[in-house]
Amino acid sequence: MTIQYLSESTEMYLKAMLELSDRDKVAVGRLAERLSVTPVSANEMVRRLSEQGLMAHTPYKGVALTTKGRKAACNVVRRQRLWECFLYEHLKIEWTKIYELACSLEHATAPEVTEALAVFLGDPKTCPRGNPIPAADGSFTPLEGVPLSTIQTGKTVDVLAVNATATDVLKYLYERDILPGRKLKLVEAAPLQGPLTLQVNGKEVALGLAMAEFIVVKVS
Repeated sequence: MTIQYLSESTEMYLKAMLELSDRDKVAVGRLAERLSVTPVSANEMVRRLSEQGLMAHTPYKGVALTTKGRKAACNVVRRQRLWECFLYEHLKIEWTKIYELACSLEHATAPEVTEALAVFLGDPKTCPRGNPIPAADGSFTPLEGVPLSTIQTGKTVDVLAVNATATDVLKYLYERDILPGRKLKLVEAAPLQGPLTLQVNGKEVALGLAMAEFIVVKVS
């Protein structure tokens, strides 16, 4: 099986793994949640991908991409994020919708189309959500940031990227101006994993801790 002939479901699992963690192991339950499938379905798919040499599953510890799997995942993510750039910058599609629309395009994009698209766009390094676009050889420089959920109260941060993929989550963040390039101040963190209170452009905004995991930031 060559990388360009992977099934759509296989590509979705590989892409989700790369989005969740570049190198570390990921719990199968977390992978299932990301893909909105049952843990049983995720376990079965992980088993199949492990047999194909794309993933390595360690019982009770999680799953990680193999070298072969990571290369394939980077290929999918490259197509995805290049299409996001095209949809947003040239077709003026709403920021909240570009991820979902790019998903439908990535699986039907031949390698020569991918590279022609990269040339047309000027070889962008990040997508409109701020995430790095892998190079043609699969290499990319990870963002030097941390999840907003890990920041201490009182700190001001720069938003580097948004890792959320669901349209409703992206819409929630967009409406509150929590976007790449913005500055945020963490005013308060409620106890018992309660919501964060942020100051964004002079306004206070509440953000759940789970949603804050999707926001990659760097202390200003």
